[in-house]
Amino acid sequence: MTENTHEGGCVCGDVRYRTTADPDSGVVRHCEWCQRRTGSAFAVIPKFLKEDFEPFSGTLTKYREINEFGRRLDLEFCPRWRTDIGFTQKRGPWAQALDAGTFDRPGWLNAETRDFTHIFLRNHLDWSDVSEGHTRREDQMPD
Repeated sequence: MTENTHEGGCVCGDVRYRTTADPDSGVVRHCEWCQRRTGSAFAVIPKFLKEDFEPFSGTLTKYREINEFGRRLDLEFCPRWRTDIGFTQKRGPWAQALDAGTFDRPGWLNAETRDFTHIFLRNHLDWSDVSEGHTRREDQMPD
């Protein structure tokens, strides 16, 4: 594997994927929906160009969600344990969003050293730290 190749998958190991480049962009989502979806205070979501994402084991189950702004998200998860792997968006069909915690070694993806935009800060939980110096938005990313 090259320096930019990273593998990940679901909890049970049925679904496996690899990325072959650094993320094209990334967000840290503080919205209530992602808090519920991940069971955490926020979701760290690197976005890769579709050609840099390769599922190589298992089959992802998809669920279509329409968010509070009427935007379509196609959620992708393990059919056995329902581990969220990522999603695609109608507004960005060239990109594959992944949940950072699904990488085998997620430490390589340091949102502090990359320019990940913190979005939906209106829902930010006071006990989690949002470092200064990052791009910040109260709501979603603009179209």
